[in-house]
Amino acid sequence: MKQQFITALEENDLEGVRQVPKGDLHNHITRGGNKRYITAWCGTAIPECPTFTDLGEMNRWNARHIKPLLPGRSGYEKRIEAAFVQAKTDGVQLLHMSVTIGEEEWFDGSIAALIQTIQSIHRRFAPELHFVPELAFLTHTPIQATCEKLEQYLEHNYFKSLDIFGDELAVPGFKRVFRMAKDKGLILKAHVGEFGTSDLVKQAVEELELDQVQHGIAAADSPEIMNWLADHRIQLNVCPTSNLMLSRVASYSSHPIRKLYDYGVKVTLNSDDMIIFDQSVSDEFINLYQAGLFSAEELNTIRENALTDTNRKYS
Repeated sequence: MKQQFITALEENDLEGVRQVPKGDLHNHITRGGNKRYITAWCGTAIPECPTFTDLGEMNRWNARHIKPLLPGRSGYEKRIEAAFVQAKTDGVQLLHMSVTIGEEEWFDGSIAALIQTIQSIHRRFAPELHFVPELAFLTHTPIQATCEKLEQYLEHNYFKSLDIFGDELAVPGFKRVFRMAKDKGLILKAHVGEFGTSDLVKQAVEELELDQVQHGIAAADSPEIMNWLADHRIQLNVCPTSNLMLSRVASYSSHPIRKLYDYGVKVTLNSDDMIIFDQSVSDEFINLYQAGLFSAEELNTIRENALTDTNRKYS
C-alpha cells in the first residue's frame, strides 16, 4: 500500500489516493457528509463556503446554508448516512466520529434509539469500516449536568472515545468528566490549541490525561511543548483545510503541521467538517503534497499514524 499511495500522490491521482486505507480521527457525525450526496437527496446545492474569521461565523453560515436542507429527524439521519458513505468512498478504514450530547433529542430523548440508528446506518452503508463511536460535549454545559448525562450514555457501553469543544480556556476544568470516561477505558480527546495557546495544549493534556488532541496546532509556537508532546506520545489530529478556512493559518504551505512533524510529534490528517469545507482526508494529503510541505513518503508515515493509533482501545 505504501508504494501505491506514494505513486498516487506523485501523480496527483485523487482516485488512487482514495483506494489506499487511511484513518479519519477528527470528524463530527452531522458534518461528515459529502455536499454532492446531500444535494442529490434534497435537490438543492450547498454553496462553497467562504473563509471564516471564527467558529461563530462558521456556525452561522452552516445554520443558514445547510441546516435548513436537512430538517427534523430524517435530516439528522441523512447527515449520518452521508458521513458513513463519504468515509467509505474516501477509503477510510478507521473512523472516529463524534455525536454531541443532546442529539438524543432527535429521538425523543432516547439514547438507545440514537445508538440503534447509528448502528443500523453503519451496517447498511459501510459495514466494512472500523467505526469508533465518539461522544462529545460543549464547554458551556454545567459540569454536574454533563456528568449525569455522560453516565447515562456510558451505561450503553457503546461509545469508545470522548471529546470536548467550545471555549478552549474552559477545557481543563472538566477533569471530573474525563475521569469518568477514563475509568470506562475511553480514548480521551479535546479540542484545544486551535484558537488557544501552546501552554493551554499542555495544560489540557495534563489536567484531563488526554490521549489525543483535536487540532493542537498552537503547540508549534513552543519548542519545549512540542518536545513534551513527542516525549509523551500525545497525538494531534490535525485538519489543515479547517485551519485554513477558519483563518488559523495563511496557507497549506505554511501550516505548522510541518514543524510539529519535524519535532517528532505524532500527527494525523483528518476532515473535521466535510459538509462545510468539502475536503476529504484524501484531499488533505494531496493539498499538503502539492503545497510542497511534505514528501510523499512523509505523508505515508502520517497516513500510517492514523491506522496504528492507540490500538489497545479499539476493541
